[in-house]
Amino acid sequence: MNIESISSIFDAHEKVLQKSRTLFPDILAMAEICRKALAEGHKIMICGNGGSAADAQHIAAEFVGRFHNERISLPSIALTTDTSILTAVANDYSYDRVFARQVEGLGRPGDVLWGISTSGGSRNVNEALRTARAMGIVTIGSTGKTGGEMVSLCDRVMVVPDDVTARIQEIHMLAAHIICELIDNLDWNK
Repeated sequence: MNIESISSIFDAHEKVLQKSRTLFPDILAMAEICRKALAEGHKIMICGNGGSAADAQHIAAEFVGRFHNERISLPSIALTTDTSILTAVANDYSYDRVFARQVEGLGRPGDVLWGISTSGGSRNVNEALRTARAMGIVTIGSTGKTGGEMVSLCDRVMVVPDDVTARIQEIHMLAAHIICELIDNLDWNK
């Protein structure tokens, strides 16, 4: 461990950051999808596993609380937080259904489901996206690598052009913060 190791990680992040500039249209489109749903009185549901589960909670908190500006609370929920639901559904159905079952119970046409998976292959996230589409819920996704199956399940998807999970997650949160800031800067207090 030394300064050169840290510098190397910064350099790797910077390379992915530069390659990710191609994602600007996807980020803007995802922000517009979220804005439209929120403006029409709908909610944003977010799901992912592991670090992506933490990202889902982080994003929901930015909408419900605030990002920078004082504004009304915007309806958003991370489907990753209720251990009673997660364990009951995993036990009674399967782990692949833990998010889909919540989408069935909480989602309504016009809502948004935001799936997060660095590989695009998380079965429970993709099952939730399939369920959402069947219900008339708009689907967006944050993924990486090749995008996996998630690409075909989303109305709009951002595929980070890298194979390293940590670098993909870093860009996911940067993009999420950009989306939150774009939405935060709108006049919600009318």
